[in-house]
Amino acid sequence: MSDMSTQLQKLVIASGNAGKIEEFRAYLADLGVTLILKPDSIDVEETGTTFIENAHLKASQVAIATGEWAIADDSGLEVIALNDAPGVLSARYADTDSDRINRVLSELSHHSNREAQFVCAIAIASPDGAIAADAIGVCKGAIADAPRGNHGFGYDPIFLIPEFQQTFGEIPPEVKAKISHRANALSILRSKLQNFVNQ
Repeated sequence: MSDMSTQLQKLVIASGNAGKIEEFRAYLADLGVTLILKPDSIDVEETGTTFIENAHLKASQVAIATGEWAIADDSGLEVIALNDAPGVLSARYADTDSDRINRVLSELSHHSNREAQFVCAIAIASPDGAIAADAIGVCKGAIADAPRGNHGFGYDPIFLIPEFQQTFGEIPPEVKAKISHRANALSILRSKLQNFVNQ
């Protein structure tokens, strides 16, 4: 890759999750890179056993399929008392967000330890599929007794941030954008991405 500056003008977001796409757009808006959505026809199977493996898989395969730079994330909820479940199966733990939330609350009902963390792994791949950069971000919290708030998506209504005594479902999006696992991972990745843009 001799001249990355001419190549990294467009970045394909390798996700079909509207909430994630919005967060990517907000966080990367000022980098001077055109963010585009991956075609619906490209579907990458998440066969990795870790968040970072899945992020690499998605970024690499979408980059190769589109011939463009691609950014992908894999993220999920790890509940300590549930041996870090749902983990990489977070999006597949049940059929709907509410069912997934109810399953976690049900499985946690006999445990006093409600510690949990959101984990986000992000990878950027160049058009040939090579991973150019990656990062992992973590946000520590706890599981609330019941869903609270209407902001966010996924497990946000039950993920409690102790210092705020509010869930991600209650915290304003602009606050979540500063403290979330995705924000932490993007913060690490941002300087690496900036280097590619400015070369």
